Amino acid sequence: MKLLRGLQYQLFLLPILFFYTVFTIYPLIKSFFFSLTNFNGYSKEYDFVGLTNYLKIFKDTAIISGISYTLLFAISTTVLTTLLAIVLALVLDRNFYTRNIHRAIFFFPSIPSGLILAYVWGFILSPIASGVLNSVLHDLFGMGPQPWLSEPFLAKLSTIMVAVWAGAGWHAVLYLAFLQGISKDYYEAAAIDGATRFQQIRSITLPLLAPAMTISVMLLLTGGLKVFEIPFALTKGGPGFETHTITQVIVLRGISEVQFGLASAMSIVFFLIVLALTYFQVTVMQRREEKML
Repeated sequence: MKLLRGLQYQLFLLPILFFYTVFTIYPLIKSFFFSLTNFNGYSKEYDFVGLTNYLKIFKDTAIISGISYTLLFAISTTVLTTLLAIVLALVLDRNFYTRNIHRAIFFFPSIPSGLILAYVWGFILSPIASGVLNSVLHDLFGMGPQPWLSEPFLAKLSTIMVAVWAGAGWHAVLYLAFLQGISKDYYEAAAIDGATRFQQIRSITLPLLAPAMTISVMLLLTGGLKVFEIPFALTKGGPGFETHTITQVIVLRGISEVQFGLASAMSIVFFLIVLALTYFQVTVMQRREEKML
């Protein structure tokens, strides 16, 4: 009876398994197959080329630039968003009159599409003299126009800062949910023992936030590796290839240049990179949870 009851419950997983297979597993297998061919995405006639597409990947300057920038973007946004989100969560967890309004304000940037936010910030960060930020800096400090989106270093910095601004509020709410699950008894006992606020955060709050940090960092890291809309809307991948992401290069090679086989090979390599980094991050942070708890 227990076995039949268990099978009865597992029947509800079949629709999920079906759609996951159709929309995830099958396309992944199909992409791997096309990565071994010279398929252009349109013609039904194509030839088997073996590992030729994989050998081309690391000879393409745009691909190398895309990998390096994507890794920089993913790591930078993960670190900065995590630091800012934890600080925001600690502030928003305090009892003050307008805290619910402040929570809504900080959470709001995560609601609109990243593409819409990027276009708004593109107007703010316009490198011409009439750009919003350049106009403010000129009025306040007499500064000339800064090439926020047309100079390599500033373009990378701008895309990272916009992503951090957009994601910090959402992850702050995630940490806030875990903070509210921490018993106040811990803090009362620590206060009786003479622990300062900083000591309470270091010895109580941060260790108990470890599970939330594992989830948040995983979401940030995978999201940063898969990013497309924010850098594309802000800089179109420029100047040059400086802010090209891996996803942008894949789309460019597959659709614009009709090299579907090469784009499929890049997708497979990209999938393996994301899988390896995510597995490493989750494993390391779960071990950290065990040590801290």
